[in-house]
Amino acid sequence: MLNANQCYDAFQRSIDDYHLTDNVDAPVKNPYQTGSFEHLLYAKNWIDTVQWHLEDIIRLPEINPVEALQIKRRIDKSNQDRTDMVEKMDDYFLDQFKGVTPKSSAKINSETPAWLLDRMSILLLKIYHMKEQTERTDASAEHIAKCKAKLDVLLEQRSDMQLAFDQLMDDIRSGDRKMKVYRQMKMYNDASLNPMLYQNAVKK
Repeated sequence: MLNANQCYDAFQRSIDDYHLTDNVDAPVKNPYQTGSFEHLLYAKNWIDTVQWHLEDIIRLPEINPVEALQIKRRIDKSNQDRTDMVEKMDDYFLDQFKGVTPKSSAKINSETPAWLLDRMSILLLKIYHMKEQTERTDASAEHIAKCKAKLDVLLEQRSDMQLAFDQLMDDIRSGDRKMKVYRQMKMYNDASLNPMLYQNAVKK
């Protein structure tokens, strides 16, 4: 089973590969073996990275409203894809720990291993882009200094999340913490659960 640093490596590879073209429409070329956990990690972060840049694009003041709506729809789909990918990752963990019997004193975590990895994936994107800000030649010294201070905090958080993930893995493996998954059950993308969609369908 991968440790936090190995997960970070897969996320970082995705981020670096994306920025070779820096194009939200670039095809993903996952370098990891299909079926491996690294393949899931890379695919997960690619979704996050593309969505990061879509969120930038949609905030352009002069963006065409029609294009903005198309991007908003794309972001909605990306959010659903992100959730689906995290749940696939949790399926992997459930399988890995299926032979572990939690102790009677076992605690429960507020987030699953995969949702912690989701935060770690986004954190690496924050670090990448905050570092970019510290290297700008067109920004003021004050801006650079503020971004360097923020980058220091993000790097500290990176270390803390690394420790948190590895400790969570150890605790689940030893039975000191329960591996329990609740599905997200998102409603707004489901035509049978979103009242704006199913009521509109009835009217037609």
